[in-house]
Amino acid sequence: MNTNNLQNIQSLLDEYTQKKYVAGVNVLLYKDNKELGYWQSGYADIENGKKYQRDTICRMYSMSKTVTAAAAFKLIEQGKLELGQQLKDILPEFAEVTVCTDTGRKGNPHPATRPILIQDLLNMTSGYGYGAYWEGSTYGEHETSKLIEELNNDVAGPNKITTQEFAKRIAKIPLNFEPGTDYQYGYSADILGAVIEKVSGKKFSDYLKENIFTPVGMNDTAFYVPQQKQSRLSKIYRTGLEEFTGCNLGVGYKMENPPSFESGGAGLCSTVDDYMKFGLMLLNKGKLDNTQVLQPFTIDFMTTATLRDDIQQKFNIKMEHLSGYTYCNLLRIANEPGKCKALTSKGEYGWDGWLGPYLGIDPANNLVLVMTMQKVDAGTWELTRKVKNVVYSSLDI
Repeated sequence: MNTNNLQNIQSLLDEYTQKKYVAGVNVLLYKDNKELGYWQSGYADIENGKKYQRDTICRMYSMSKTVTAAAAFKLIEQGKLELGQQLKDILPEFAEVTVCTDTGRKGNPHPATRPILIQDLLNMTSGYGYGAYWEGSTYGEHETSKLIEELNNDVAGPNKITTQEFAKRIAKIPLNFEPGTDYQYGYSADILGAVIEKVSGKKFSDYLKENIFTPVGMNDTAFYVPQQKQSRLSKIYRTGLEEFTGCNLGVGYKMENPPSFESGGAGLCSTVDDYMKFGLMLLNKGKLDNTQVLQPFTIDFMTTATLRDDIQQKFNIKMEHLSGYTYCNLLRIANEPGKCKALTSKGEYGWDGWLGPYLGIDPANNLVLVMTMQKVDAGTWELTRKVKNVVYSSLDI
């Protein structure tokens, strides 16, 4: 590895914090199961002069999905869940789902032609989205926006909508397309959280702690940040460093209390080191240190899957920023790296989050890259791609 080239990561982070594109950010890189470098820049709390550090706790948002996928596959290994299983057999409220392709705030739903499957939840082919982005969104998306508003108000106030209650509410909203016929990023992982609860007979957070967090040693990962750790929780900032203190997707800002709605798609808080442990477990065929969390064959299946050809074509149009990738098992998976918008290699997989946390696992190069930040609407943005470019151009061929 060209360690001299890796030094460019620090100057990149410093440039983006100094220009106020992001308040604080850190990067952790492992290769061959050894730490190759750690870099940080900026602030977790500008007003109080608190630096962004290695133990800074962040809201992971959609990087929660990778954990939810691992939890689901644990149940699959145990014979308690299977990909072709109908969702309605586990959660009866989905027995009579409807579909509506009408746009606007009114529509005429009709019964779905086939049930939602567990695989639809893992591949985002269920028909559920994340709300209306414009007036011409489908009727179901407008209804989903109403649910999101209710979730945001609830988490900031009474905190009574549970994971199971969420599933009951969204089951009443029309799908945006027939299950299994299209791709749409949305609430599938949150519904999967309710499935995991029902199948395991345990609260979602308890199941994750017992089967993922404790075995992997993710001691700072949970659906809330207890009082003794609140000083480590980063604030959220927009570009230009305006602070953001709102709720989004039913996930609160302060995170100081256990939420009733444990969001499998967006609800976890964590640190760069905790997610590195999770990434190393996946890289090492489900094993970390002496603990086998998932079986090797399961990891191979999870991380080499592809969407059906007709759905992949629709994914390519809708998710153009993920050119070169497919999406299965709540993971992006690079199957045509030459089409990707940042340097990578075939088989690299992972995901990102609304506020910019990023996980990249590369079996071909025995590499794990984790970034965290708390920047509104970041996802995989230009800084992430630039850091990836530095990392991959530093690899020995």
